[in-house]
Amino acid sequence: MEVQETRVQTDRIWTIPNLLSMARLLGVPVFLWLVLSPVFGGPKMDGWALLVLAASGVTDYLDGKLARRWNQISALGRILDPAADRLYILSTLVGLTWREILPLWLTALLLARELMLLVAVWLLDRHGYAPPQVNFLGKAATFNLMYAFPLLLLSDSSGWLGSLAAIFGWAFAGWGTALYWWAGILYVVQVRRLLTADATAD
Repeated sequence: MEVQETRVQTDRIWTIPNLLSMARLLGVPVFLWLVLSPVFGGPKMDGWALLVLAASGVTDYLDGKLARRWNQISALGRILDPAADRLYILSTLVGLTWREILPLWLTALLLARELMLLVAVWLLDRHGYAPPQVNFLGKAATFNLMYAFPLLLLSDSSGWLGSLAAIFGWAFAGWGTALYWWAGILYVVQVRRLLTADATAD
């Protein structure tokens, strides 16, 4: 079910929530560089990469909470927030797959879901509709994956910590992937109903 937003949306750009989302976006290439450093002969900097991921998770929580509390929900924020989520997921998939921590089939499964949503958004845009708001299920899926990825990165270390991180990381990855697809299918159903109603009205 889509989460209905009752507060007024504004066209403001320079709000604290938007600045937090922008900071998250700036962290994406930094995170990818840290993860891929050992692939290109550099030092292993997984600890720093985990800190960047943790910071992105905190700012992801704060930008939405502050936007609602301070009535700073904006059209730009509705674009930046999900864009940052998807870019972090994409960069993590690239990094962990390149490092052979994630199997190719899981990466392909998650990317196929993203491609499905891109087509849905494109169809909405062609008919003059803005993308629907992110629903609770989609946010829950993202949170599960954002827990899974740092744990799987940590699982690349040796010892009991790496083994424990692998167990919990794969659990979150499984739940996150299932929820991610479930949310995506609901999104497509919502888009289909909207476009069908539009065609009927014509």
